[in-house]
Amino acid sequence: MSTTIPQKFEFQTEIKQLLDIVIHSLYTEKEIFVRELVSNASDALEKLRNLQFTEKNIYDDNLALEINITSDEKSNIITIQDFGIGMTRDELVKNLGTIAHSGSKQFLKALGEGGQKSNNLIGQFGVGFYSAFMVTKSVKVYSHSWKKDEPGHVWSSEGSCSYEIEEVDGQRRGAKVIMELKDDCGEFAKDWRLKEILTRYSVFVGFPITLNGTKLTSVSALWLRKKNEIKEEEYTEFYKFQSHSAGAPRYRLHFSADAPLSINALLFVPQDNTEKLGFARLEPSVALYCHKVLIDAKPKDLLPEWLRFAKGVVDSEDTPLNISRETIQNKELVEKLNKVITKRFIKMLEEEASQRADAYNEFYKEFGIFLKEGAALDFTHKDQLVKLLRFESSLTEKGKTTSLADYVSNMKDEQKEIYYLVAPSRAAIESGPYLEGFQAHNFEVLFCYEPVDDYVFNHVHEFGGKKFLSADHADVKLDNALQQGDAISQSDIKVLAQWFKDTLGEQVAEVKPSDRLVGSPVLATNADKLTSPQMRRMMRAMKKDDTLETVKVNLEFNPRHAVVKKINALRQTDQSKAELVTEQLFDNSLIAAGLLENPTRMIGRLNKLLESVWMNTMIIRFPRPLATAFAGKT
Repeated sequence: MSTTIPQKFEFQTEIKQLLDIVIHSLYTEKEIFVRELVSNASDALEKLRNLQFTEKNIYDDNLALEINITSDEKSNIITIQDFGIGMTRDELVKNLGTIAHSGSKQFLKALGEGGQKSNNLIGQFGVGFYSAFMVTKSVKVYSHSWKKDEPGHVWSSEGSCSYEIEEVDGQRRGAKVIMELKDDCGEFAKDWRLKEILTRYSVFVGFPITLNGTKLTSVSALWLRKKNEIKEEEYTEFYKFQSHSAGAPRYRLHFSADAPLSINALLFVPQDNTEKLGFARLEPSVALYCHKVLIDAKPKDLLPEWLRFAKGVVDSEDTPLNISRETIQNKELVEKLNKVITKRFIKMLEEEASQRADAYNEFYKEFGIFLKEGAALDFTHKDQLVKLLRFESSLTEKGKTTSLADYVSNMKDEQKEIYYLVAPSRAAIESGPYLEGFQAHNFEVLFCYEPVDDYVFNHVHEFGGKKFLSADHADVKLDNALQQGDAISQSDIKVLAQWFKDTLGEQVAEVKPSDRLVGSPVLATNADKLTSPQMRRMMRAMKKDDTLETVKVNLEFNPRHAVVKKINALRQTDQSKAELVTEQLFDNSLIAAGLLENPTRMIGRLNKLLESVWMNTMIIRFPRPLATAFAGKT
């Protein structure tokens, strides 16, 4: 009940400017007003709780520290009430009618310069309060200070140029904000809509919230608690809630830091990589909070792109925000957040890889593709990420892996490069011609099963002072002293190389005898050093094959192999058949290299070869006269 005549005030000039900005351009989502007012209520309750330790004469001290929200859908009215610290008449004027306490001109200047940090933006009846005027016709704030000798007051405004303050009786401690919604904002008075907003933004608020008589489920902000006070089941339940997952996480990282920034973080690694399963590209899933209030559920710059598989929460008091808490403004400080969190996450992976290798390998099977992406593209953390990569190799058992550090430490003195081969499977690599020369020298070769591996090595360039080189590359040089068997003569080698070049024409750029073949007759290497076979496959998969020129390769042949010897003899007695066999041998080498782009051309040739084999068989089986007649000979 009113006991005085309402006193009218004009808004401070800066407040008028601020109201215009808030109502018309500052907030991207109108629903934010609920978050702001609940945050203010939580802050008022927290201040009251702290006062209870130092003050004995607190007004209405039997009230529960909670937030009550009611809505009337018919009359479009929302009420948000807390039993917190409350405000006196002077505080209502100071906090709701001016912004002198935060430095009005300086505040607006900072806002105009991009929203530099103001310590008074969060958790106070200040700037966030004005977001209510985006959706309301009028706002009334009933408040009573915690001081017993202060009367209660009601502050009211329609958000234009003025406000009124009137003394009232019977007001309980704290603040009660009554908002009459605009006609086109009636949705916010619906119970389900308010519940949705509160669940999204305010679920970690440290005080009970009741909506229309129903207590909402709250979740403990585990990231602010000490690790030794948290049970494993609590971590699991928090992860399920935050990530919308059914099971437990694979890894967990919980840490706090005071320098260079104040950070409390709780990150998780899921069990499965949904991108690997064919689902859409993951979006950032580490939410940014400030004092347990959600700032951004999917901040794009908080972590590097390759860490998009991580789930969890980061809470920082130092987060530089604009007034709406929606946009991160200070790039330099966000980069510091990124750097600290990423460094801690990589350190956690390093410890897991060192101390629990089997579990790390299981993680790597699911998420290794992200680490490879980081190694190739994240120049800040490249060196650390490369150390975390794992591969099978020619010296490991199937399913077992090695690190690049172990590879380099086991290299032979005469080995100059780190060798690798990219193919769909281990069987494909071991059955191909490219491995045999390295096995003969006992050089380890990394087995890479993803096309992106070639891209990664080309961007990383080297490790431990050793350059990466694909074992199917034309630049590979091996000592041929280990080659066994008699070869055709040097003069025949020279003539045969030229004959191969003339027979295959523009398909080959160069033909030469091989120093790395042991059990295979030929192998093909890509003549285009800028576009690997894996890159060509990726470009074709993206339907860019119309821009690709016909592949040109270098061909190496083994002058000791029986097939090569027979071709050398056959070209002198039956050149057409020798050409047919050579073309088929060449296509075989393209298949092994992953460079055969038109397999249909093989069909006619194979039919001719089969016909030739069958005719020879018939000639052997039938009596000589019949056989020669069948063969068309006289």
